[in-house]
Amino acid sequence: MSYSTSQSTDSNRSTENLSAPQQVVINTRPIERAAPLTQCLQAAGLSVIEMPMLTLKARAATDKDRQMMRQWLAGDYQALVIVSPTAAASGLAMWQALEVERQKPNKTTELVESVVMALESPSHLIAVGDATAAVLNNAKLPVASYHVRQPNIANNEGMLAMPEIKSLQAGDKLLIWRGLGGRRLLVDTLQARGVYIDSIAWYERIMPEDAQSQYEQWLQDFYAQNALQANATVDRVKPIVVISSGTAFEHWVSIVEAAVVKVLDEKNLEAIANQSKTDNAALKLSDFAYVVLGERLANMVAQQQLSYWRVEDLAPETILAAINSKTL
Repeated sequence: MSYSTSQSTDSNRSTENLSAPQQVVINTRPIERAAPLTQCLQAAGLSVIEMPMLTLKARAATDKDRQMMRQWLAGDYQALVIVSPTAAASGLAMWQALEVERQKPNKTTELVESVVMALESPSHLIAVGDATAAVLNNAKLPVASYHVRQPNIANNEGMLAMPEIKSLQAGDKLLIWRGLGGRRLLVDTLQARGVYIDSIAWYERIMPEDAQSQYEQWLQDFYAQNALQANATVDRVKPIVVISSGTAFEHWVSIVEAAVVKVLDEKNLEAIANQSKTDNAALKLSDFAYVVLGERLANMVAQQQLSYWRVEDLAPETILAAINSKTL
């Protein structure tokens, strides 16, 4: 468990109160991954709003994907890196299906099933994070025929420090099971070393259809509960937003900025109709503080001069410790 802190403009006025009772935390993790963090933060007395900025959409496997899997099973890759529970479940399903396909010509159905239930990994098997490892370790296989390795810290830097990754040389090959995008530090570093990288994207991450409406409804509720007005914004405790990927941050930026534009348009119409002006305004990006994962995402947030904590893993305890550090 680790975290670091950083400072940016707009951060110092409200930081003494960031751990106050009923501090609002917006959990933007995908809905299928949000519960452990929500439960941990709620147990610590924080008010948590689940507002996913990503939803996972399965992608149909291509002939190229199947060919890469067959090459991996044939021993063409020195290691396989699996970056998420969803990727682990999808990849494991194809692994089993290909074993059935491979065994069918020579064995009875009963023998095929027994072989598939004892899968053997042809390379190092590296899972990023406990949840990903659990998918593989808890698979309904009666024979423990592979060993799942994990980095000490569940991020790109942690993987690069693993002996199985550090030993890769020019000409070696690495396969990655993932979703579309992400993990560029690992890929760029190994490619610069001359390692060949192939990847299978089992899913893509898209913005939930109701993300904008959910945010706008929360914004209305937030104002109603706190009786906030624009001229009091700087005096209140900033809501905290947990962001775990660049894609999620891009989605967050788009909905916050869209809400600001919508409110400005409504205010202009009201001013024309009533020759008056309402004081309520949508919150800006800088009206929030952020907990972000890793260097790349921290740089994205820092470029917008936003208040943030940088954490090195997504363990709920890590995120809670960062929020409670009071050193933003």
